Amino acid sequence: MGLTARIRTRDGWAVSHAVVTVTDMTGAQVLRAEADAEGAVRDTTPLAPGAYTVIVTAVGYAPAASSAIVTASGRAEVGTVTLARQGGTELPPPGPWTIDPAHSSVAAVAQHLGISSVHGRFTDFSGTIEIAPDDVTKSRVEAVIKAASIDTGNGMRDAHLRAADFLDVERFPEITYRSTGVTQAGTDRWTVHGELGLHGVVRPVDLDLAYLGTGADPWGGTRAAFRATTELRREDFAMNYNQVLQAGIAAIGTTLRVELDIQAVQGESLPAV
Repeated sequence: MGLTARIRTRDGWAVSHAVVTVTDMTGAQVLRAEADAEGAVRDTTPLAPGAYTVIVTAVGYAPAASSAIVTASGRAEVGTVTLARQGGTELPPPGPWTIDPAHSSVAAVAQHLGISSVHGRFTDFSGTIEIAPDDVTKSRVEAVIKAASIDTGNGMRDAHLRAADFLDVERFPEITYRSTGVTQAGTDRWTVHGELGLHGVVRPVDLDLAYLGTGADPWGGTRAAFRATTELRREDFAMNYNQVLQAGIAAIGTTLRVELDIQAVQGESLPAV
């Protein structure tokens, strides 16, 4: 009996100081519980069957509200509640921002043998963000990734990925992305439209973007956090190598899932720390 819930940030971290309030249809509070260190809420107070409103709040985050139906068991299973950082429905303050590689990651995931995933990341990259002052849809992003910095944790595999079968880093040392526009895709989501230059081919690629919020850093600066994802097909960028195993299963999947966790510092350069 009672209430169970998990409170998480947009990038999956527990919100340990969240408070869950349950009200009935008259607006009267019937339950209040706090999340533990793992962002979990477990309250054994039985609830009468009926419809309720569940409100989740936490300092620094935008409140989230949802409805819940309690059955004869007296239990309300809210599931996972995702909180956006305060201000996460808007983009950061206007002006230039510089991507901080030390606190960012550029990762890609490919299917391997049809049963598991291979995770890789690029360790050498840079980029800038320009938030337009009057019309955020005119904001811009530019990034450059050194193709040879691919790291999957296996030296032999990395050497093959750098070779002509895949990235061909001798001929195409840089991967580039330049945005062409930004549109709002929901209350807390954005779509970045742009062009990706990879393996000598330039194609339009959209990023599904979540703005996670802005805050001060220990060095007197202001930082903004973003998470973005997209999917790429290798053949779209003239990387057609594959080894087909029995039953037609490819050794390496043709689709790459790209995951970007970006932290940017306000200004045209990184702090000297």
